[in-house]
Amino acid sequence: MVGWFRSQLQAWGQQNLRDFPWRQTRDPYALLVAECLLQKTEAKSVVPVYLEVLARYPTLLDLAAADERELGNVLRPLGLHFRAERLTAAARALLGPPYAGRLPDTEAELLQLPGVGMYTARALLSQVFEQSAAVLDASVARILERCLGLHGGRVKSRDPLLWAAADAVAPSDRVDRWNLTLIDFGALVCRARSPHCPRCPLRVRCHFSREGPETHQA
Repeated sequence: MVGWFRSQLQAWGQQNLRDFPWRQTRDPYALLVAECLLQKTEAKSVVPVYLEVLARYPTLLDLAAADERELGNVLRPLGLHFRAERLTAAARALLGPPYAGRLPDTEAELLQLPGVGMYTARALLSQVFEQSAAVLDASVARILERCLGLHGGRVKSRDPLLWAAADAVAPSDRVDRWNLTLIDFGALVCRARSPHCPRCPLRVRCHFSREGPETHQA
């Protein structure tokens, strides 16, 4: 089942991945900014804000020196008012010891940065350093639960069962692309509301599809 699940999604991803500016770079600073802005926010809403942040604060040093009120105004369209504080705090932390201006390449070190949780840390490991680090958010959890018939806890992003499943289904290489495939599949096909089950490549073995979407809560 895992091999089939993986191959179906990889084939879908070859034709359907979305194009966002942060997906065209491996720059650690740009991707740190992107991942912080993407937290709990739709990707299409992040695009103009991401571009403006990089234009106003093109380097880690610029971001560390940013006025939080000014940065907060730039980030206002995304909500979550604490984001400006966390971004500047992360930038300042990275400029000090032991990082010396370099984004760390281990999960343990990344988790020490302000505003960086497990998802963000693993996203950075896969996108910046091309490490085999699977991610889990509400969208990925939804795909795993629906298709594989799993039942995670209330807080999906912290559920050990779902994290284990995310690791188990990830391929041995190009996990960066795999993570993007899951994210986009959750946004475009396996949506929380009104999922596109008839055009889903997983539908023939999907628990959610077989049992009937009407038996599940969105």
